[in-house]
Amino acid sequence: MMNFFNNCTALITGASSGLGEEFSHQLAPYASRLILVARRIDRLDALATHLRELHPNLDVRIFAADVTLAERRHALADWLTDEDIEVNFLVNNAGLGDHGPFDTSDWERVENMIDLNITSLTHLTHLLVQGMLENGRGAILNVSSVAGFFPIPQMAVYSATKAYVTSFSEALAMELRPQGISVTALCPGPVPTEFFDTATRPGEEDQASHFKTFPAIVVSAQEAVRTGLEAVARERARVIPGPLLAAAVAVALMIPFCIVRRILAMNSAKL
Repeated sequence: MMNFFNNCTALITGASSGLGEEFSHQLAPYASRLILVARRIDRLDALATHLRELHPNLDVRIFAADVTLAERRHALADWLTDEDIEVNFLVNNAGLGDHGPFDTSDWERVENMIDLNITSLTHLTHLLVQGMLENGRGAILNVSSVAGFFPIPQMAVYSATKAYVTSFSEALAMELRPQGISVTALCPGPVPTEFFDTATRPGEEDQASHFKTFPAIVVSAQEAVRTGLEAVARERARVIPGPLLAAAVAVALMIPFCIVRRILAMNSAKL
């Protein structure tokens, strides 16, 4: 199945940690080139060095950028052109969360979350898909979340942004498949990465801990990434890592929404 990625040139956003770092490790044995994009240049350098040591024939490039900034997204696209790099696998992994009531949220953080989860993902896709279409092949993996299936109190903006990512990916999958481009939305539930630490507001660590401790549906970063890559190879438009979580979501989507709303509101009141 992973042979699908043989000799690909993959660009991964948010590559310095979490799922992005794991995507880098799982693609490294198959890809010919990895483009690692994130803000933290020190972490990118360390990851690139490690990957080169493990895979001497792998071409690893790094590009430090805050992709919430349009000028940095354009700079990335221009750099790829100048370096004559044709990306045929785009992993839009970078994302930001926020846990807590909307009325007490910090607007700058909310705006950054919308810019990163929606605007930058959409813009990078728009910048790179043209090259894939010209070559007649390519794949795009957008990291969404099961939160995108439901409006979640205490994570109102985050779940709304992920609803966009899933819908956008599904629509693009239908548009682009006839032209040789597959698009997949990876919709994980809780994964033990830095996500919950960065999503937690100062002073609310105890509340956030309730949200991230669901051992029955937690999957590892390794499993989440492997599931996503297998879905890309199968040209699936959407995938939820973990059979128990996938089954739970399927059942929940069949329940009348008035009941789902009550359940979500009750769970929110406990936090």
